[in-house]
Order: sequence, then structure tokens, then C-alpha cells
Amino acid sequence: MNTLYDILAYLCAAAGLTAFLYKLPALARQPRDPALYALCTYFLGSAVSFLIDLNQIRDDVAEFLDFPNVTTVITQGAVVVLTAAQQVVLIHWSHAPGESGPRAGRRILGFAAALAVLLAFFFLIAPPRRVTSAEETLLLNMHNPRYAVYLCFYLGICAVGQVATVRLSYRYAHFSPCGWLRVGMWSVTAGAALILLYCSIRYIEIAGTHLGFDMSHWEYAYWLAGDLGSLLQIFGWTVPSWGHRLPALTRWVVNYQSYLRLRPLWWPLYRATPDIALDEPRRERLDWLPPRDLEYRLYRRVIEIRDGQLALRPYFPAPGGPGDDGRDRAPAVREALLLHRALCSRKRDGVPPVGDPADVRLPAPPQGDIAKEISWLTAVATAFARITADEARHRPAEPVAGGGRP
Repeated sequence: MNTLYDILAYLCAAAGLTAFLYKLPALARQPRDPALYALCTYFLGSAVSFLIDLNQIRDDVAEFLDFPNVTTVITQGAVVVLTAAQQVVLIHWSHAPGESGPRAGRRILGFAAALAVLLAFFFLIAPPRRVTSAEETLLLNMHNPRYAVYLCFYLGICAVGQVATVRLSYRYAHFSPCGWLRVGMWSVTAGAALILLYCSIRYIEIAGTHLGFDMSHWEYAYWLAGDLGSLLQIFGWTVPSWGHRLPALTRWVVNYQSYLRLRPLWWPLYRATPDIALDEPRRERLDWLPPRDLEYRLYRRVIEIRDGQLALRPYFPAPGGPGDDGRDRAPAVREALLLHRALCSRKRDGVPPVGDPADVRLPAPPQGDIAKEISWLTAVATAFARITADEARHRPAEPVAGGGRP
């Protein structure tokens, strides 16, 4: 479970930092947008709250600042800041401009006062007990009654903020006109609910510790709820920005896969008939790199494969004659086999083996739909690659010139 804790902690830190960097360009373009400023503050606070308390970092920070548990208060202070920031975002999103400013200002003042009290309380009690991991340090310090009161106050700040977040994000999700924004608000609501569960587990832990129960087995439940809640909220706050790009990204990935799957067929055709290429291609070993204007390049690759097939028609075996032995195979496999035989014949003889190329007919591909054409040709290319590999595997090794004994 410690490994899972570390993985989730690093994932939350990376997610918060990535979201902050993702939003920075928008903040540079709109520096006077209070909601965007608050959103960036939320992401930065989330990243700091996880980064600063990672077991691999916290010792160095504490040693540098010469205070044993300073990472605890930095982490908790960052959580209070991010809790306030998400309130500001939701207020600006769900209220009219003239009303949102005063409401957000009052919320900021309230959380600022709570943070000041929290910091003063922490340095007053100065919890001394500290061990190797952040979670074990916190659990041991719960036995200190003053620290338990301090922790209850901190959890109360978080709980109040998350209750408000649930209320505002739930309401905003209902009347949001944008599908991805609605998805984001539901995710924020679910994340806030999990963080409220985290607070509840913490309160139970504090009570159980002071009643004499061993609460160490509750450790996994609270950080699992807190980390998953944080990830859901980061996802919810960012998905309205990038969610609408998913269909285009999916289409790009599908086109790129098709582009790569056509390579085993396109390159032999190009080497045999270079005139089919409208533009000079890159080197073959670099052809796996995605080209600019991928959709156009994929379309050109389909056209060029068809042009290469036309150029090879004189080399196809005569229907029913020697070499035309693939009639009982699947259509795509038969087309691949005929192309392979034509390329071999052209390379070996250099002259067409049949007199009338009009007699040679390939299996009929789908007509009128480029997507179906691409699907057909990728199936042909896959079969062609398999046929070529089988031939290379069964081809007898050529003797090395001048080598061996007679």
C-alpha cells in the first residue's frame, strides 16, 4: 500500500503542476480575469500541497528551513488556499459580474482569517514528533491533545469549503449549457464529496486515537479518499478546456495508425514505381514520424497506392493462370498476394508477363467512401506484410561469395 500511496501522491502533484502550466498561457492573455486567476491559484496550491509533503522532498525542506514539521503546515496552508480559490472560481461562474466580486471578496477574507489562525495555532503548539513518512508523523502527533484540536480546526476549514463546493458545483452542473463543462462540474462535485469523506475519516481517527483505539488501519482509507478526490477535481476543472478537442484527437490518432499501417504496402509500390509520389518522401526509416497535414498525407497515400496498382497491372498473373492461386482466399489477402506476385515478376523479368492488362481484375474495394477505402487498404497492407515476411523466412540463404569450402 505504501507504493500505491507514493504513486497517487506523485500523480496528484504531477496533475496539479501540469494543469497549472496548461492554464498559464490563458492567464497571460487574460490577466484581469479573476476566475482564471483563482483557477491557476487552485492548481498551484494543489501541486504544492502534494509536492512539498512527498517523503523524498519533505526532509530536505524541513532541514533547509530548520523546522521539523514545517512541511505539514505548508501543505495544510496550501490546501486552505486552494479551497478558497475554488470557491472564488465557482462564485464567478455562477453569479452575475456585479454580484460575484463582493461575494468572492468576502469568501477570500473569511479563508484568509482562518488561515492566519491556523498558522498561529500551529507555531504555538509546535508539534515535535516526526518520523520518516508524512502519514506516520501525522498519526503519531494525533496523540497530542493540542495538535488534535489544531487538526480538527484545519479539517473544519476544509469541510466548510468542500460543502460549499458541492453546493455550487452541483447547482452549476444542472444549468450549464456546455456538455464538457457539465461533465467537469459533476467531477468537481464527486471530488468534493470524496474530500468530505476524507475529513470524516480524519475526525473518526482523532476520536478513536484519544479513546485508546489503534487507528493505524484507517490510514489507507483517508489518503485514498483525499487523493482520488483531488484528482477528480483537477480533472473537473480542466476538462472544459480540452474535452472538446477529444474528437479531433481521436480522429488524428486513427489517421496516424492508418498512415503507419499502409507503410508496408506503399513503400514497395513506391520503390517499384517512383512516379506515383506527388512529393518526394522522407527516408523510409523516418516515415513513422507523423507528417504535417496528416489527413492530406493519408489521402495521398491511398491515391498513390491505387496508382501503383494500376502501374503494376501488366505484371499481374493472368486470371486462372500460373501464379493466380489465391481465388479461395479472403479478398484482401488475394489482392495482397496478386500485388506481391506482380512486384516479384517486375523485379525478376522487367517485362509484363501478360499481353492484355485489361483481363486482370483485383477484388473490388469499397466505393465512394474514403474511410472504407482506407480500411480496405490497411487490410491489404497487413496481408501484404505477412506474405512478404513469410517469403523472407522461407527463402534459402544466399551463399557468401568466396566463403566456405567447395
